[in-house]
Amino acid sequence: MTKYHTEHTWLRIESDTALVGITVHAQETLGDIVFIEFAEAGKTYAQGAVAGVVESVKAAADVHMPATLTLLQVNEALHADPSLANTDPEGAGWFYKVQLNNLAEMDGLMDAQAYQLFTG
Repeated sequence: MTKYHTEHTWLRIESDTALVGITVHAQETLGDIVFIEFAEAGKTYAQGAVAGVVESVKAAADVHMPATLTLLQVNEALHADPSLANTDPEGAGWFYKVQLNNLAEMDGLMDAQAYQLFTG
């Protein structure tokens, strides 16, 4: 199940953990991503908190957490090759593996159809 936050991040629940990344819409808006400043693993972040920065050839943008979570690990493949966020932002270009801390927040996130309407 994938859910979307208004700050253009997604969260995909995979058994007892989840993956977090930026949406296709965010990547298309930013353009070619050239650098990612990752948040620190082991820390807990509140929903909406800034946890990293994405830099592209056009702009820089904060990465906001879609839910309250504990960051377990960063995607080392993306760390080594930020272009994965350009070619597959909602797949191999994931940013973080996380542990969800408040499942009730899932109700406030959008499904794919609602996110598509949100982004127009």
